Amino acid sequence: MLEPIEAGLSIPSVLAKIDVLSDLSIVIPTFHEVENIPIILDRINRLKEAYDLTLEVLFMDDGSNDGSVEAVIASGYSWAKLIERTGPRGLSAAVIDGFERARYTVLICMDCDLSHPVEVIPQMVLALATGQQFAVGSRYVSGGSTDDDWGIFRYLNSRVATLLARPLTKVSDPMSGFFAMRREDFLNSDDLNPVGYKIALEIIVKCHFNNVAEIPIHFSDRIHGESKLTLTEQLKYLKHVRRLYLHSFSNAMHLLQFLVVGASGVVVNLSVLSLLLLLNLPDTICLAGGIAVSVVTNFLLNRRFTFSYARDRSIGKQFLGFISVSSFGIVVNYLVAMSASKSGLADLTYGLHLSALAGISCGMFFNYIGNRYVVFRKTRIHSDRAK
Repeated sequence: MLEPIEAGLSIPSVLAKIDVLSDLSIVIPTFHEVENIPIILDRINRLKEAYDLTLEVLFMDDGSNDGSVEAVIASGYSWAKLIERTGPRGLSAAVIDGFERARYTVLICMDCDLSHPVEVIPQMVLALATGQQFAVGSRYVSGGSTDDDWGIFRYLNSRVATLLARPLTKVSDPMSGFFAMRREDFLNSDDLNPVGYKIALEIIVKCHFNNVAEIPIHFSDRIHGESKLTLTEQLKYLKHVRRLYLHSFSNAMHLLQFLVVGASGVVVNLSVLSLLLLLNLPDTICLAGGIAVSVVTNFLLNRRFTFSYARDRSIGKQFLGFISVSSFGIVVNYLVAMSASKSGLADLTYGLHLSALAGISCGMFFNYIGNRYVVFRKTRIHSDRAK
């Protein structure tokens, strides 16, 4: 990974030699940011004039209806426009939408709340020009900082979120919303499907970026408007991280989730078994009842969580496939449990429960392989973004 670039680095002469990376598309997602739009445009204009850049600024607005359109028009900058989005709302979706509409060589994402220093953009461009795949404005490398009144809760929230992302990337601040990349890399990416607001983490993971330049920035608190970081967005982040874990550690994560669902099935199995025993039913009926109910709950949970990518397919066909593939495991489960029961294990305290547990364990592995690669097999869908 590239060492952080010093904030005071002088680069006008370098940028002058890199015409291919001097054309910028700056994408700024907005929602109720009308007061900040004129300020950020003036800052970008100063940068444009200082380095003689060719650029466009795309405000991707999620239906603010607060005068943002008029604010962009009133600025008088022909290279700036606001696009009123009609697709799915959300910061990440807005950024992807903006990148798809962008025309120039370098794509830059930044917030409209004035927390990101426009003046650092040339350093990001320089990082890309010197061979890095991705450049991110970082609060957590040497030279980076945040406002003093950030607050302990906000600091801990950011640190915990970063810690959860550590198995996915070694970047110090993958939560940053200030980053740059080449347009060609974005066009060659596929399967971008972020949840919530952490689009940089999504791109780093899905594009397999290993060479990431971390540019130290001072992260300022917003002056106008309200923060979009809500509890709902934080919960979306957890969902997003789970998706990225599944993407990066597919087999291990699917197996782990399958085992967790299987563990819940054990609880269901033994609970139903206990209930039927209380009704003084025969052992065979008690065992069969526990297995039957747990099979249904396991199917529903696996379809909803473990193999969620297949939820849009026919539930009836999947259930029949689940039963067919799991039938061998069910038979093994039942035979092992009955064998253990007849061997005298059932004479012990909770003996029948132990017999059932032995049968469950024996059928688990076969069930996973069959369901992972047969019933809920993945269907590859290739992106046509680069076409």
